[in-house]
Amino acid sequence: MDPVFIAIQLLNGLQYGLLLFLIASGLTLIFGIMGIINLAHGAMYMIGAYLAYDLTLRTGSFWLALLLAVPIAVVLGLVIERLFLGTLYRRDHLYQVLLTFGLILVLNEAQRIIWGSDVQSVPVPASLSGNIALTGNLQYPVYRLFVAAICLLVAGGIYWIIRHTRLGIVIRAGAVNRDMVEGLGIDVRTLFTLIFSVGVGLAAFAGMLSAPMTSLYPGMGDNILITCFVIVVIGGIGSIKGAFLGSLLIGQAATFGPVLLPALASVIIYLIMAAVLIIKPRGLFA
Repeated sequence: MDPVFIAIQLLNGLQYGLLLFLIASGLTLIFGIMGIINLAHGAMYMIGAYLAYDLTLRTGSFWLALLLAVPIAVVLGLVIERLFLGTLYRRDHLYQVLLTFGLILVLNEAQRIIWGSDVQSVPVPASLSGNIALTGNLQYPVYRLFVAAICLLVAGGIYWIIRHTRLGIVIRAGAVNRDMVEGLGIDVRTLFTLIFSVGVGLAAFAGMLSAPMTSLYPGMGDNILITCFVIVVIGGIGSIKGAFLGSLLIGQAATFGPVLLPALASVIIYLIMAAVLIIKPRGLFA
């Protein structure tokens, strides 16, 4: 196999895996700390992509669209948590599944009402529309490298907050024993609102970054939600480190799978999950 082709596939897998991490990190925080099975997380990814599309059209600038869209997504997460999820923390997971599945239907229908059912696209920003020459005939898009760099910066920021700040201590303690954290006088309700809002913001931000690289269509977040649940299970529920390594693993598997094992391309990520769970039933870093 051509070494240059392998290098391109490795770059594609890295970029895709880092983008998956933005979504999976929010999902694992919400699931691991709040105990909420948020099936609507993929819909937040879709909403982020459409916000980038809409605001880019209105402002004429993709960068300004990002600055406006991220706060909108965080506020959307805050509203959803306060209005719908607050009464479900002590209830069975079935209630959470039913509610968040209902949110998928609501958000998908809202997308169709606001933006229609046609496939849309967002142009790559002019400043990042170039390519880097790998060989005389092969080039790699600058925007994909930019996305990978931004995702790495966000991953580093999340790790620093979780490991080296007081908020991170509270979040880690909440993942282990929520009742004890509440008994220490910490406002767990506000903490949950913050975590859910940030989780939604991360998923939406991933959608915004991916908008210039993919087509926008109704329900585009459904498949990526399944992939991110696989990542959360592989990495261990509530583990940011596990979500990061799981995302990189699945990113490479999803990139190389169709090339090396085309017959298993549609199930390879599930085979990896099964193999990990056989060895470590609670995930890599539970």
